[in-house]
Amino acid sequence: MSTRRTPATGPDLAAVAKLLADRTRSAFCLALLDGRAWTASELARHVGVAASTATEHLHALVRGNLLAEERQGRHRYVRLADAHVAELVENLAALAPDHRTPPRSLSAAGRKAALAHARTCYDHLAGTLGVAITDALTERSLLDWDNGLRLTAEGDAWLGELGVSVPAGTRRPSVRSCLDWTERRPHLAGAVGAALCRHAFTAGWVARIGTTRAVAVTSEGRRALRDHFGLPDELFSPAAQR
Repeated sequence: MSTRRTPATGPDLAAVAKLLADRTRSAFCLALLDGRAWTASELARHVGVAASTATEHLHALVRGNLLAEERQGRHRYVRLADAHVAELVENLAALAPDHRTPPRSLSAAGRKAALAHARTCYDHLAGTLGVAITDALTERSLLDWDNGLRLTAEGDAWLGELGVSVPAGTRRPSVRSCLDWTERRPHLAGAVGAALCRHAFTAGWVARIGTTRAVAVTSEGRRALRDHFGLPDELFSPAAQR
Protein backbone atom coordinates (compact mmCIF):
# COMPACT_ATOMS: atom_id res chain seq x y z
CA MET A 1 0.00 0.00 0.00
CA SER A 2 1.43 3.33 -1.04
CA THR A 3 1.75 6.03 1.62
CA ARG A 4 2.72 8.75 -0.81
CA ARG A 5 0.53 11.81 -0.42
CA THR A 6 -1.04 13.62 -3.33
CA PRO A 7 -0.08 17.30 -3.29
CA ALA A 8 -2.93 19.51 -2.13
CA THR A 9 -4.51 21.80 -4.68
CA GLY A 10 -4.14 25.53 -4.22
CA PRO A 11 -1.41 28.17 -4.57
CA ASP A 12 1.99 26.71 -5.39
CA LEU A 13 4.12 28.36 -2.71
CA ALA A 14 7.02 26.09 -3.58
CA ALA A 15 7.28 27.69 -7.02
CA VAL A 16 7.70 31.15 -5.52
CA ALA A 17 10.14 29.86 -2.91
CA LYS A 18 12.20 28.19 -5.65
CA LEU A 19 12.52 31.49 -7.51
CA LEU A 20 13.87 33.30 -4.45
CA ALA A 21 16.03 30.38 -3.28
CA ASP A 22 18.68 31.30 -5.86
CA ARG A 23 21.20 33.86 -4.54
CA THR A 24 21.47 35.75 -7.83
CA ARG A 25 17.71 36.10 -8.24
CA SER A 26 17.25 37.12 -4.60
CA ALA A 27 20.04 39.71 -4.98
CA PHE A 28 18.23 41.14 -8.01
CA CYS A 29 15.01 41.48 -6.01
CA LEU A 30 16.81 43.17 -3.12
CA ALA A 31 18.39 45.69 -5.49
CA LEU A 32 15.01 46.44 -7.07
CA LEU A 33 13.58 47.41 -3.68
CA ASP A 34 14.66 50.95 -4.58
CA GLY A 35 11.44 51.13 -6.60
CA ARG A 36 13.21 52.00 -9.83
CA ALA A 37 13.56 50.13 -13.11
CA TRP A 38 16.96 48.55 -13.89
CA THR A 39 18.41 47.11 -17.07
CA ALA A 40 19.76 43.57 -17.17
CA SER A 41 23.29 44.95 -17.62
CA GLU A 42 22.98 47.16 -14.53
CA LEU A 43 21.78 44.25 -12.42
CA ALA A 44 24.51 41.97 -13.79
CA ARG A 45 27.20 44.50 -12.79
CA HIS A 46 25.59 45.07 -9.39
CA VAL A 47 25.57 41.37 -8.51
CA GLY A 48 28.74 40.44 -10.40
CA VAL A 49 27.43 37.89 -12.90
CA ALA A 50 27.66 37.57 -16.67
CA ALA A 51 25.03 39.38 -18.76
CA SER A 52 23.79 36.07 -20.18
CA THR A 53 23.34 34.69 -16.65
CA ALA A 54 21.43 37.78 -15.58
CA THR A 55 19.11 37.54 -18.58
CA GLU A 56 18.29 33.90 -17.81
CA HIS A 57 17.43 34.67 -14.19
CA LEU A 58 15.38 37.74 -15.10
CA HIS A 59 13.30 35.73 -17.56
CA ALA A 60 12.48 33.30 -14.74
CA LEU A 61 11.48 36.12 -12.35
CA VAL A 62 9.25 37.73 -14.99
CA ARG A 63 7.58 34.39 -15.78
CA GLY A 64 7.02 33.90 -12.05
CA ASN A 65 5.27 37.30 -11.78
CA LEU A 66 7.81 38.68 -9.30
CA LEU A 67 9.17 41.18 -11.83
CA ALA A 68 7.49 43.23 -14.53
CA GLU A 69 9.18 44.08 -17.81
CA GLU A 70 9.13 47.47 -19.49
CA ARG A 71 10.49 48.33 -22.93
CA GLN A 72 11.54 51.76 -24.12
CA GLY A 73 12.81 51.66 -27.67
CA ARG A 74 15.56 49.07 -27.82
CA HIS A 75 16.05 49.11 -24.06
CA ARG A 76 14.51 46.57 -21.71
CA TYR A 77 13.94 47.37 -18.06
CA VAL A 78 12.66 45.31 -15.15
CA ARG A 79 11.13 46.35 -11.84
CA LEU A 80 9.36 44.59 -8.99
CA ALA A 81 5.87 43.63 -10.13
CA ASP A 82 4.06 45.60 -7.42
CA ALA A 83 4.08 46.69 -3.78
CA HIS A 84 3.03 43.23 -2.57
CA VAL A 85 6.15 41.69 -4.07
CA ALA A 86 8.31 44.42 -2.51
CA GLU A 87 6.82 43.77 0.92
CA LEU A 88 7.32 40.03 0.48
CA VAL A 89 11.01 40.53 -0.31
CA GLU A 90 11.50 42.97 2.61
CA ASN A 91 9.73 40.62 5.04
CA LEU A 92 11.82 37.65 3.93
CA ALA A 93 14.99 39.73 4.25
CA ALA A 94 14.04 40.50 7.86
CA LEU A 95 13.75 36.77 8.61
CA ALA A 96 16.95 35.78 6.79
CA PRO A 97 20.28 35.31 8.59
CA ASP A 98 22.74 38.14 8.04
CA HIS A 99 25.86 36.76 6.35
CA ARG A 100 27.27 40.10 5.24
CA THR A 101 30.95 40.64 5.85
CA PRO A 102 32.00 43.62 7.99
CA PRO A 103 32.80 46.80 6.03
CA ARG A 104 36.45 46.99 4.98
CA SER A 105 36.68 50.77 4.77
CA LEU A 106 35.25 53.88 6.37
CA SER A 107 33.30 54.71 3.21
CA ALA A 108 31.75 51.24 3.14
CA ALA A 109 30.86 51.54 6.81
CA GLY A 110 29.26 54.92 6.11
CA ARG A 111 27.16 53.52 3.27
CA LYS A 112 26.00 50.65 5.47
CA ALA A 113 25.07 53.03 8.31
CA ALA A 114 23.19 55.36 5.93
CA LEU A 115 21.19 52.46 4.47
CA ALA A 116 20.24 51.13 7.90
CA HIS A 117 19.32 54.61 9.13
CA ALA A 118 16.93 55.73 6.39
CA ARG A 119 16.07 54.21 3.03
CA THR A 120 13.22 53.54 0.68
CA CYS A 121 11.57 50.13 0.68
CA TYR A 122 9.99 50.19 -2.78
CA ASP A 123 7.73 53.24 -2.28
CA HIS A 124 7.74 53.80 1.48
CA LEU A 125 10.29 54.79 4.13
CA ALA A 126 12.24 52.15 6.04
CA GLY A 127 15.18 51.81 8.39
CA THR A 128 15.52 53.58 11.73
CA LEU A 129 13.68 56.63 10.40
CA GLY A 130 10.79 54.63 8.92
CA VAL A 131 10.27 52.69 12.17
CA ALA A 132 10.48 55.89 14.23
CA ILE A 133 7.79 57.54 12.10
CA THR A 134 5.56 54.48 12.52
CA ASP A 135 6.09 54.54 16.29
CA ALA A 136 5.27 58.25 16.41
CA LEU A 137 2.02 57.75 14.52
CA THR A 138 1.10 54.93 16.90
CA GLU A 139 1.90 56.93 20.04
CA ARG A 140 -0.30 59.77 18.78
CA SER A 141 -3.20 57.32 18.16
CA LEU A 142 -3.07 58.00 14.42
CA LEU A 143 -2.45 54.28 13.86
CA ASP A 144 -4.22 51.54 15.81
CA TRP A 145 -2.77 48.01 16.15
CA ASP A 146 -5.34 46.49 18.54
CA ASN A 147 -7.40 44.60 15.96
CA GLY A 148 -5.08 44.60 13.00
CA LEU A 149 -3.31 47.69 11.76
CA ARG A 150 -5.64 50.50 10.73
CA LEU A 151 -5.59 54.26 10.22
CA THR A 152 -7.78 55.96 12.83
CA ALA A 153 -10.22 58.78 12.10
CA GLU A 154 -7.77 61.13 13.79
CA GLY A 155 -5.04 59.80 11.54
CA ASP A 156 -7.09 60.40 8.42
CA ALA A 157 -7.81 64.00 9.51
CA TRP A 158 -4.14 64.54 10.40
CA LEU A 159 -3.01 63.43 6.94
CA GLY A 160 -5.40 65.92 5.38
CA GLU A 161 -4.09 68.76 7.55
CA LEU A 162 -0.53 67.84 6.62
CA GLY A 163 -1.41 67.91 2.92
CA VAL A 164 -0.68 64.22 2.34
CA SER A 165 -2.82 62.92 -0.52
CA VAL A 166 -3.70 59.21 -0.43
CA PRO A 167 -5.11 57.90 -3.73
CA ALA A 168 -8.66 56.57 -3.40
CA GLY A 169 -10.33 53.71 -5.20
CA THR A 170 -7.33 51.36 -5.36
CA ARG A 171 -7.19 47.72 -4.28
CA ARG A 172 -4.08 48.41 -2.25
CA PRO A 173 -4.59 48.32 1.55
CA SER A 174 -4.66 51.75 3.17
CA VAL A 175 -2.07 50.74 5.78
CA ARG A 176 0.09 47.68 5.96
CA SER A 177 2.82 46.51 8.30
CA CYS A 178 6.19 45.69 6.70
CA LEU A 179 8.88 44.01 8.83
CA ASP A 180 12.06 46.09 8.60
CA TRP A 181 15.06 43.90 7.78
CA THR A 182 17.57 46.07 9.68
CA GLU A 183 15.44 47.11 12.66
CA ARG A 184 13.54 43.78 12.86
CA ARG A 185 10.45 45.82 13.75
CA PRO A 186 7.55 46.98 11.57
CA HIS A 187 7.47 50.11 9.49
CA LEU A 188 4.44 51.55 7.69
CA ALA A 189 3.66 50.42 4.16
CA GLY A 190 0.46 50.41 2.11
CA ALA A 191 -1.13 53.40 0.40
CA VAL A 192 -0.59 55.68 3.41
CA GLY A 193 3.07 54.69 3.76
CA ALA A 194 3.63 55.37 0.07
CA ALA A 195 1.85 58.73 0.28
CA LEU A 196 3.94 59.82 3.28
CA CYS A 197 7.14 58.84 1.48
CA ARG A 198 6.08 60.71 -1.66
CA HIS A 199 5.21 63.77 0.43
CA ALA A 200 8.60 63.61 2.19
CA PHE A 201 10.41 63.77 -1.15
CA THR A 202 8.13 66.42 -2.65
CA ALA A 203 8.32 68.64 0.43
CA GLY A 204 12.08 68.31 0.53
CA TRP A 205 12.20 66.49 3.88
CA VAL A 206 14.47 63.76 2.51
CA ALA A 207 16.80 63.39 -0.47
CA ARG A 208 18.37 60.34 -2.08
CA ILE A 209 22.02 59.63 -1.39
CA GLY A 210 23.55 59.00 -4.80
CA THR A 211 21.97 56.10 -6.65
CA THR A 212 21.38 53.96 -3.55
CA ARG A 213 18.19 53.37 -1.60
CA ALA A 214 19.57 55.40 1.30
CA VAL A 215 18.05 58.82 1.97
CA ALA A 216 19.27 61.76 4.06
CA VAL A 217 17.07 64.01 6.17
CA THR A 218 17.39 67.64 5.06
CA SER A 219 17.34 70.70 7.32
CA GLU A 220 13.73 71.27 6.27
CA GLY A 221 13.01 67.64 7.08
CA ARG A 222 14.51 68.00 10.55
CA ARG A 223 12.10 70.82 11.33
CA ALA A 224 9.12 68.99 9.85
CA LEU A 225 9.85 65.69 11.59
CA ARG A 226 10.24 67.50 14.91
CA ASP A 227 7.07 69.56 14.47
CA HIS A 228 4.75 66.95 12.94
CA PHE A 229 6.06 63.70 14.44
CA GLY A 230 7.88 64.81 17.58
CA LEU A 231 11.06 63.00 16.54
CA PRO A 232 14.23 63.93 18.48
CA ASP A 233 17.27 65.41 16.75
CA GLU A 234 19.46 62.36 17.42
CA LEU A 235 17.35 60.32 15.00
CA PHE A 236 18.25 62.48 12.03
CA SER A 237 21.84 61.33 11.53
CA PRO A 238 23.12 57.80 10.80
CA ALA A 239 26.27 58.63 12.79
CA ALA A 240 24.18 58.44 15.94
CA GLN A 241 23.23 54.85 15.08
CA ARG A 242 26.76 53.45 14.80
